[in-house]
Amino acid sequence: MIEKLIVLEDIDPVIFYGVNNTNIQLIKALFPKLRIVARGNVIKVLGDEEEMCLFEDSIIKLEKYCAEYNSLKEEVIIDIIKGNTPETKHIDNVIVFSVSGKPIIPRSDNQLKLVEDFAKNDLVFAVGPAGSGKTYTAIALAVRALKNKEIKKIILSRPAVEAGEKLGFLPGDMKDKIDPYLQPLYDALQDMIPAAKLQEYMDTNIIQIAPLAFMRGRTLNDAVVILDEAQNTTTQQIKMFLTRMGVNTKMIITGDLTQVDLPRPQMSGLIQALRILKGVKGISLVELNKHDIVRHRLVERIVEAYDRYDKSQKEEHEMRKREEIDGKII
Repeated sequence: MIEKLIVLEDIDPVIFYGVNNTNIQLIKALFPKLRIVARGNVIKVLGDEEEMCLFEDSIIKLEKYCAEYNSLKEEVIIDIIKGNTPETKHIDNVIVFSVSGKPIIPRSDNQLKLVEDFAKNDLVFAVGPAGSGKTYTAIALAVRALKNKEIKKIILSRPAVEAGEKLGFLPGDMKDKIDPYLQPLYDALQDMIPAAKLQEYMDTNIIQIAPLAFMRGRTLNDAVVILDEAQNTTTQQIKMFLTRMGVNTKMIITGDLTQVDLPRPQMSGLIQALRILKGVKGISLVELNKHDIVRHRLVERIVEAYDRYDKSQKEEHEMRKREEIDGKII
């Protein structure tokens, strides 16, 4: 009789054990010669050495399946323990699986281009309108890289444009003050990583979410780094951010060039960076458009309506300018 401890490292034990511990009860039933006790992310096993080896091999396979698909069903457990390959429906271009077990895939040609360019380049700019999936796809790519152990951490950042003096009027400590600006990043992560595992990642700084100002002075190694809402960076801020790139690090810069909230006449750092870095080897630009919008169908119509309005305002402004010039000539 031997005793062994198995630690579940890459998954949420709640998903692994199942609702009301149905999965772990099934595993116990399939290994009647072993005494199995599961608490937290540790499984304690007591029994015959040969049976123990078979059990440990099965748990490793089950953990790997659970980590990839974010789900574990009874039929999968039975297949794996009996030495069979679980039936899985093949889906092209899956990035990761959501916490509900649904595949997260590129939903447009430009989103697919973002996935492909990320594989080929260390720095990718993804620009497009609200709802085009640029941030969500970028975070999915970062989560996949972390799950595949290609990197050691994910760093997500946003400029808190309204921060400045107004932050002082918000209640709470610094985290409480900046969290509202970073909530969209939390939302995407919660779709892809089980709650307990996400909290563990954040507590251990494997996933870091911070405002852009906190990036100064750092060298970011072994990471996927995402800068969201980059259209609201100043020229100095985005240069500072881009030069944080370290060894084995990839960066994705996302932004919407039609939603610059910087006070005039301040220039958007993203717009300047796209001009300066155009054609530089190892840097890619993916331009998403209204046809990539994957939110409610009304979002595309809203974007189109605003585009028409902006176009008419520009034409009206140019017409007034010509009339003023003509009036001065006369």
